[in-house]
Amino acid sequence: MTEQERRDAEAGGDPAAATHTSNMQRVKVYRLADGGRWDDQGTGHVSIEYIENSVWVDFQGSKELGLTVLDEEDNETLLAHNITSDDIYRKQEETIISWRDHEAATDLALSFQEAAGCSYIWEHICDIQRNLQFSNLGALEIGPRQASESLEASRLMHSNDDSFRSANGEFRELPPVELSNLPFILKTVLEGGITDQIRVAELITQDRDFFPKLVDMFRMCEDLENLDDLHMIFKLVKGIILLNSPSIFDKIFSDEFILDIIGALEYDPEVPRVQRHRAFLKDHVVFKEAIHIENNSVVSKIHQTYRIGYLKDVILPRILDDATLASLNTMIHTNNASVISLLKDDAPFIRQLFARMRSSDISMESKRELVLFLHEFCTLSKSLPLVQQLRLFRDLSGEGVFEIISDVLQSHDRKIVSAGTDILILFLNQDPNLLRSYIVQQEGNSLLGLLVKGMVTDFGEEMHCQFLEILRILMDSFTMSGAHREVIIEIFYERHLDYLVDVIASSCPQRNISRSTSNSACAGRNAGGYRIKPEILLNVCELLCFCVVHHPYKIKCNFLMNNAIEKILALTRRKEKFLVVAAVRFMRTIISRNDEHLIRLVVKFNLLKPIIDVFVENGDRYNMLHSGVLELLEYIRKENIKTLVIYVTESFWDQLTKFEHFGSIQAFKLKYQQYLESAEPRLSASVPDVRKKAEQRGLEKEEEDYFNEDSDEEDSGSGRRAKHAQNQHSKAKVPNGSEADNVESASRPKSAGLVDYDDDDDEDFNPPPKEPSRPSEDDVPLNISIVKRRPVTTVDGKHADGDGRKRQKIETRISCAKIAAATSTASKHRDIQNKHTPQSATSSTSSTEANGALRQHDTNSEEHQHSIENAEASRQPGGDCIKDVGSMSTEKAVNTTNPSDSEPYSVR
Repeated sequence: MTEQERRDAEAGGDPAAATHTSNMQRVKVYRLADGGRWDDQGTGHVSIEYIENSVWVDFQGSKELGLTVLDEEDNETLLAHNITSDDIYRKQEETIISWRDHEAATDLALSFQEAAGCSYIWEHICDIQRNLQFSNLGALEIGPRQASESLEASRLMHSNDDSFRSANGEFRELPPVELSNLPFILKTVLEGGITDQIRVAELITQDRDFFPKLVDMFRMCEDLENLDDLHMIFKLVKGIILLNSPSIFDKIFSDEFILDIIGALEYDPEVPRVQRHRAFLKDHVVFKEAIHIENNSVVSKIHQTYRIGYLKDVILPRILDDATLASLNTMIHTNNASVISLLKDDAPFIRQLFARMRSSDISMESKRELVLFLHEFCTLSKSLPLVQQLRLFRDLSGEGVFEIISDVLQSHDRKIVSAGTDILILFLNQDPNLLRSYIVQQEGNSLLGLLVKGMVTDFGEEMHCQFLEILRILMDSFTMSGAHREVIIEIFYERHLDYLVDVIASSCPQRNISRSTSNSACAGRNAGGYRIKPEILLNVCELLCFCVVHHPYKIKCNFLMNNAIEKILALTRRKEKFLVVAAVRFMRTIISRNDEHLIRLVVKFNLLKPIIDVFVENGDRYNMLHSGVLELLEYIRKENIKTLVIYVTESFWDQLTKFEHFGSIQAFKLKYQQYLESAEPRLSASVPDVRKKAEQRGLEKEEEDYFNEDSDEEDSGSGRRAKHAQNQHSKAKVPNGSEADNVESASRPKSAGLVDYDDDDDEDFNPPPKEPSRPSEDDVPLNISIVKRRPVTTVDGKHADGDGRKRQKIETRISCAKIAAATSTASKHRDIQNKHTPQSATSSTSSTEANGALRQHDTNSEEHQHSIENAEASRQPGGDCIKDVGSMSTEKAVNTTNPSDSEPYSVR
């Protein structure tokens, strides 16, 4: 009976049913031509039949299932294709199935009249491919009987599928969990959409007998060694886990079903042999109780958490998708939080734990287990909310956890020392002030001292990095608060900083020992006689850099009182390049503080010498040392640290000359030259500036004396008119105002009295003679010979004679500038009187006054000349005033008069 006749018989001879079945199977056959065009090969009805395999028929007479299309008019075969397990079939849209036929070397396609017929044939192709894959793995027999049974089972599943669905297509219930229904259950779990999977998960959760029956069926198949069904159960359990339902996970990972579920996952068809997960969990996994836990719920959660992790990490790591993996991690996190919450609320348990850890009667092994339990307890506390974490750590601190850690750090067992440092880091990450308060209250061998000692002790496994991290957090000034803010830093600097510096100094070779021989002989040994690992020295240097940044005042005081910087720079004599670079980085950190005292210390003790020496020794090799030193010099230049620029250039330029081809070295030398050029004009311009200010003060004094003088109204009125006429004449003569200013200042009455007006009340008054040793600033000019300027010797932009002599010279220059101002003013007066003498002689009313004024002027000039000579003689032994005046520019001293109206004033 053919496939078409059998379906007609199943339809019961109903013409309508037969017509519907015929329409479902009606297809058009297309073949892809060479030009990329699909050729219509005819219309017929498709069916799945046994087709003789041309490869196997000669040997075994085997037949395989395949697609057959018979022409609807003459029943000739339009297509006969054996279905293979290769992934060559594609379903396009809802009515087309296409594939690549390797035997015919062309592409074929079936276009169905109805979408239902296309879906029906497509499901059968997928089922046959699945069975063929099982056959290739050796799990199923190869032959027509198995393929026939699979085809019949597929048809049965297709017919039963509708019986378990409602009118809207939703699953009403699952089929009974029996061995005969196993393929249909597997199809329901694996091949449904997202909506169907959610509904299936709900049905599995609601069915209380689903997992008990599934476990019984697994045990029966395992007893019978039915590998085919065991493989199907593996796929079913895997599919149930991938449904990613929390309610299903609760049942799967319960103590009742977990071992059988893990047993079902041992029969993976893709693995050649059966795994032994249950044997490992029963025989090798041992639950150790450091202290007995009375709460059974806590113990159950601990077991469940371990099994979830084992399934996630060992059994199904390559099968789980991201969503399921996230759900399993959430379950682990929730279980941990539940366990920690139950244990921390159990006050008798906590007291018993700490009492046993303080006891001296327990063995070393028991103490080790207790410390590891405390470490895991603190680690899992991260699963709690932050508020509960803080409360838990405060409770543990009150129970004396830091005393236990202090005892642990003195142990020789590296494992429990590592656990102790991990516990401290957990506390510091939560609340650093808890540990700081404990250290401040300690006396004698404190926990801080144990941490410092542990940092330089070789525990292996990079544990010194943990000690470094603990000390950093402890002394982090940005997180400190409360009354113990400065105390913890004081303790560290008073008791432990010198120890760390001495560790570095004693681990480095002496200056007179070469780098190659010293490291092999005694370089790595400290004062205690044991070798210090280079990594430990690197961490110590990093901690010192941290202290320079966070405690600049404290570290500066220590460095100024001790030669700590020089000891630390002994790292440049080590053969390990990363230690030399660490020393350069340390010096860079100190200079970056831009502290004047530290910079002076560097210059005073020549502390950059070891840095420059290793840079020169490194040569042209481009490495971290090369880049670090160049960056240090570039930083000094960019930050305009003048002291260091001059110090480096004048001290090490001979060594740096061969690196002058680098741009940073050239820029450094240019910066040094700019400093020298800017310092020279500033020194030479300082003296004229002082003299100019003194002249201005002298002129202001003249104006003030003029307005304070008393005279007759008539005489003063006629005098003002005459002066006004002279001022107008002078201003008109010189447009730029320079001559007008000179004339106006010359015509004013001087404090010494150049013109003595007649007065009835003062006829018999004779002014007292002036003291020859104190000449006035406004008297006749001095004749000072030109003295060549003495070159100024500077060191770092300052006078080499010191600040005291500098102040003395400035005062002397100010007094000499006053003398120069008096000289210039008297010269102006004399020139003006010489100009205006003819005008005064023509006046009948003022001739007598003018002559008297001239006579008085001459007399006063002689007196002033005599007083100035005495002043010069009195100042000659010192010599500073004459030299300083001689240092003035001759051009600036002469330029006080107008060259157009009078003779140039020459200084002899």
